[in-house]
Amino acid sequence: MDRRSFIRVATPFVGGIIGAKALSGCRRALKIVPSMTPIKADDAIPTLTTIPNPTATIPSDHAAVFLIKTDDRVEGVWKALSYLEAHDFQDKKMLVKPNLNSSHDTPGSTHNEILFACLRWLNQNGADSITIGDRSGMENTRRVMEKKGLFAIAESEGADLIAFDELDVDGWEHVQFEGTHWPSGFAVARPVLEADGIVSLCCLKTHRFGGHFTLSLKNSVGMVAYMVPGESIEYMSQLHSSENQRRMIADINTTYEPDFIILDAVDAFTHGGPDTGTLAHPGLILAGTDRVAIDAVGVALLRYLGTTDIVEHGRIFEQEQIERAVSLGLGVDQPEKIDLITDDPESNQIANELRSILLEG
Repeated sequence: MDRRSFIRVATPFVGGIIGAKALSGCRRALKIVPSMTPIKADDAIPTLTTIPNPTATIPSDHAAVFLIKTDDRVEGVWKALSYLEAHDFQDKKMLVKPNLNSSHDTPGSTHNEILFACLRWLNQNGADSITIGDRSGMENTRRVMEKKGLFAIAESEGADLIAFDELDVDGWEHVQFEGTHWPSGFAVARPVLEADGIVSLCCLKTHRFGGHFTLSLKNSVGMVAYMVPGESIEYMSQLHSSENQRRMIADINTTYEPDFIILDAVDAFTHGGPDTGTLAHPGLILAGTDRVAIDAVGVALLRYLGTTDIVEHGRIFEQEQIERAVSLGLGVDQPEKIDLITDDPESNQIANELRSILLEG
C-alpha cells in the first residue's frame, strides 16, 4: 500500500483477530534489553516522499495517533513525523525530554536512535537551538548521559545537554494551583518553562513503584526536582509515598504542552519496569500530540501484549493517570475521539485490535 493511502481506524471498525500463536510470539522474558545500536554523526535520515496531511478530516475534538509497524527506529520516527507534519520549529528554542530515569537499555531508557532521529528532524526543520534535558530518578543524571553516549550525539547535532539535578535554586520554579494533589506544590525545571517548544520521547513499559505504567504523562516526572538546593521539601518522596501518585503525575503535565510525542514501542516491558522487566517486541512507533491519547493507546497495547493485573483492570480512561489528565483538560476525554492512523495492512490489523481494547476497556 502506498504511503498516500492512509488507513484511519474509527468506530465502527473492521479488523481481523491476530491469533494467540502470533501474540505469544511477541513475548519473551529478559532482565535487560540488548545493547543499543551505535549512531554515527554522518548517518543519513531516510528520504520519504512528500505526503498529504492525513489528519485534515479529523474533527477538531479528536486526537490522531500514528501507528508505524517497524523495527527501524530512525525510519519509524522520520515517517511518523512526516505524517504528523510536525515541522513548525522555525527559529524555536526546543527542549527534548527523553526518558533517562536510568542508564538501562531500552525500554529502560530512550534509545539513542530515537533521540538521534528527533534531533536531526528538528535541525532540518529550522529549530534555532535544541536542549536535551532530564533528571534521572535511579542514577545520577550526568552519569546516565555519559553511559549512554549522549554527549557525542548532542555534539554531532549541535544540541546542549542539561542534567536538571545540577540546576541551582534559580533553575527551578515553584508551581501551585487549586486542586493539585501535591501537598506543597512542585518545582519544575526552568528550561522546560522557558522553551519555545517541547518534545517528549517516551518508552512503553509498566512501572512497579506505584505509577502502574510509564508512558508520556509519567515522562514529565523528570522535569520536577527531587529537592531544590537550599530547600527542605523532598518532592519525589512526596510523590512516591502518596496514594495520589498517579494523579500527581498528571498534575505535572499542566505546566507545558508538547509539540509532539514519540512513544518507542519497538520493545516494551509488560511487567516490572521502569529499568528492567519482562520484555516484549511489538515492533511499533507511536506518535501524536495528545498525551491522553498516546497513553490510552499505550495502555491498550500493554493489554494486547498481556500485562499486570492492575494495568489490565477496568476501563482505560479510568486509570488514574489518564482520568486525572482528562479532568485537567490535557487531552481527549473518551476513546471514541482517538483516531489511529496507519499506512499498511499489518499496522492496520494491530490498530483494529487496539481500537477494540480501547472501546471495551
